[in-house]
Amino acid sequence: METLNHLMEGFSVAFTVRHVLLAFAGCIMGLVVGAMPGIGSLAGVALLLPLTFNFDPTAGIILLGALYYSNMFGGAFSSILLNVPGDSPAIMTTLDGYPMAQKGKPGQALFTSNVSSFLGGMIGWVILVMSGPALARFGLKFGPPEMALLFLLAMTSISWLIDGKVSKGLVITCFGMVLATMGMDALIGHARYHFGSIYLLGGLPFISIAIGLVGFATVIELMGVRHDPVKINESRLTIRGSLLSRRELRRITLPVLRSGFLGTFIGVLPGAGATAGSMMCYAIQRKFKNEEPLGSGAVEGIAAVESANNAAAAGAFAPLLALGIPGSGTGAVLLGGLMMWGLNPGPLLFTNHADFAWGLIASLFITNIMALMVSLMVIPWIIKVIKVPIPILILSITIVCFVGSYSTSGSMFGVLLMVLAGFVGFTMKKYGYPRAPLILAFVLSRNFELNIRRSFLMSSGSFSIFLGSTIAIVEVLILLIVIIIPLSKAIYGKVKGIK
Repeated sequence: METLNHLMEGFSVAFTVRHVLLAFAGCIMGLVVGAMPGIGSLAGVALLLPLTFNFDPTAGIILLGALYYSNMFGGAFSSILLNVPGDSPAIMTTLDGYPMAQKGKPGQALFTSNVSSFLGGMIGWVILVMSGPALARFGLKFGPPEMALLFLLAMTSISWLIDGKVSKGLVITCFGMVLATMGMDALIGHARYHFGSIYLLGGLPFISIAIGLVGFATVIELMGVRHDPVKINESRLTIRGSLLSRRELRRITLPVLRSGFLGTFIGVLPGAGATAGSMMCYAIQRKFKNEEPLGSGAVEGIAAVESANNAAAAGAFAPLLALGIPGSGTGAVLLGGLMMWGLNPGPLLFTNHADFAWGLIASLFITNIMALMVSLMVIPWIIKVIKVPIPILILSITIVCFVGSYSTSGSMFGVLLMVLAGFVGFTMKKYGYPRAPLILAFVLSRNFELNIRRSFLMSSGSFSIFLGSTIAIVEVLILLIVIIIPLSKAIYGKVKGIK
């Protein structure tokens, strides 16, 4: 009852004319920033932060929070229509979103993305309201050993993205892990695999690699193959024509619910973030029944990814507000904004500054609705991108890739790396090597290495630290189950074949 009273007070703060207008402005900017490859929520929030210096804390955080939250909606636009991920969490959206658009269903793909984002965000918001501080305290129990095991468990899910190409998938996974180790060692500051180049000291920029592997590889493919224009029924270039059938709505229900809950939990964990959440939930979705194979334009794949990243974005506010622990780079910028306004995040924030904390939480609900309405309204116009002639589309995607890569790296090195990654991605696809394991391994390897090395430092090299808590023991048991079940099935299949 007390929580409900605080929430009502938060809505009274959020529903002022000024705060609603700020939430709407942040929503529009977040959608635009999310749809522009290479910028992302981190750069968007960082660039907008100086403009909020003269704002009161509540108004400032509502604007920044709305931009961050709606950014998860916008990232799917370019992923689905151009096969160029707008931001990191939307990388997995390209796997099913772009193929679905190429089937002549861009409206349905965008509608699935928008609705799933909204529902996943609502799940995350409800959990944040009901158990935000408690959830944040639970997330604190995940020390380096527990986080290392969690990322190891996620790494084993790479096998779920391979679909029978085990040997090729393992090679690509190892390649992704090697790429992730390039640059300065985050623990002791030792330079690794930099080959005498100052550009490699900071590691390979992930966005440049992702844009190259997925987006620029598409450009190369379009240049080398004659493509007929995608056929779209003109009568379906409307919101009504983009609606999902009842069967498709039933297909996305369970993935949305499952990824919404899991994504919220992952968003609470420090260092995990929406990107890891979307990748883990997509990998998990492969273990469940899908009417179409994931990767071929299945609505289940889009629903799982988009629900997860919005839920994770909502979950990330729990440790940020209740404990002062950012779950991502964007969270760190928001934390800097709170401290700039003279607020100290922690358990007392909900007591001493209840109007601020609950006003922000209420504004996320408003932003979620605004982002859904705006995203649905622009569908009839934005899906016309798919009807652009191939030569113009090639030029447009190329410009987007170059601008996105340059903006994320600030130098031509990022652009050159993107072009190189594009040729690598094109070659991988041509010879049947999956690209998803490389992206997943690259994202997770750095956090996995950092946490496992911290664990060994804490235990002086003893493996016993990975069995030192109930959470760690449960993770080890799950890990063994994940490894043993596929091996058992393979052995049983071979024995049965011999008989």
